[in-house]
Amino acid sequence: MKIRTWLSLSSIALLLSLSSLAKAEWGVNMTEGVTEISQSIYDLHMLIFWICVAIGVVVFGVMFYVMFKHRKSKGAVAAQFDESVTLEWLWTVIPTIILIAMAVPATKTLVEMYDASDAQVDIKITGYQWKWQYDYLGEDVSFFSNLSTSRDAVYNKEEKGENYLLEVDKEVVIPTGQKVRFLITSNDVIHAWWVPEFAVKKDAIPGYVNESWVNVPVGQEGIYRGQCAELCGVDHGFMPIVVRAVSQADYATWLDEQRAEKEAAALAALGDYSFDELMTTGAEVYAGRCAACHGQNGEGMGSMFPPMVGSDIVLNDVEKHIDILINGVAGSAMQSFAEQLTDVEIAAVITYERNAWGNDTGDIVTPRDIIDARQ
Repeated sequence: MKIRTWLSLSSIALLLSLSSLAKAEWGVNMTEGVTEISQSIYDLHMLIFWICVAIGVVVFGVMFYVMFKHRKSKGAVAAQFDESVTLEWLWTVIPTIILIAMAVPATKTLVEMYDASDAQVDIKITGYQWKWQYDYLGEDVSFFSNLSTSRDAVYNKEEKGENYLLEVDKEVVIPTGQKVRFLITSNDVIHAWWVPEFAVKKDAIPGYVNESWVNVPVGQEGIYRGQCAELCGVDHGFMPIVVRAVSQADYATWLDEQRAEKEAAALAALGDYSFDELMTTGAEVYAGRCAACHGQNGEGMGSMFPPMVGSDIVLNDVEKHIDILINGVAGSAMQSFAEQLTDVEIAAVITYERNAWGNDTGDIVTPRDIIDARQ
């Protein structure tokens, strides 16, 4: 008995110590969100919740009262009857009224959720393993957004930051006070674009386009985070979403900056780069885009992700090496990086792969080589 008591107390002490160290979110309710539609969804959720609570209190209250009031120990005798028209009407009419009371606001909210018409901004969102592509339709702005949490943080080699696995190298920017329509699809497997504070969660399905929308009120400028909510592969948890809501004036300025950056990247591809410059840039690109599959040191990860070290293509066939980066490999996990990387970045990472980890080919691939290969 003493041993059992000691074990129980020890277990309780252990749980208390763990709970004091844990940093999990203890909230159990939905996120209220910042948009009007997210508030409508939250209000609907709370309405249905309290209706269910009221039903539970009434039903169980009556059950417990009847069991206590008419218990056998008090000599209660069960009534003998076959049917009661009054009761049958009550348990038919009352649930019908309750269902109608729930259906009306639910239908109104659903209609509002699916009404993506009259949007001032259209953004096409394409899911990739494991990143998002954003195309601002009609604005000549397009980019990929990748996880920016370092692999060292993932593998506990450095301290995890406040936004661990919820930070990206390029944020989605939207204006406040305007309706933004999202056209959501996928390039490979099923993903799901989810930002809780917008009450937006839509599947990204290959060959199919889903619609959703958001209108962040003026005064609610800030950063809103989300992630892929569909089990899309081994790195499913490394596919975050970061949206920055800004004023309409700042949004217009941001669009101009993106177009200027695109023009600058095109001009940069015509410049001359030294071997050291290409190797430095290539190491950064490889660490951010390639290491997750091919290993930090080019060692590869099984047959699906072959090694860069000693690879026949890397050591010999430079044209094939360039082609794989630009066009990808059909039927494999190797994506096309033609739109994901600039000409300078593609040239740099190929140069790096052909001269790192003991490959030492001495080959230099220039941005002009990439331009020629694209044509």
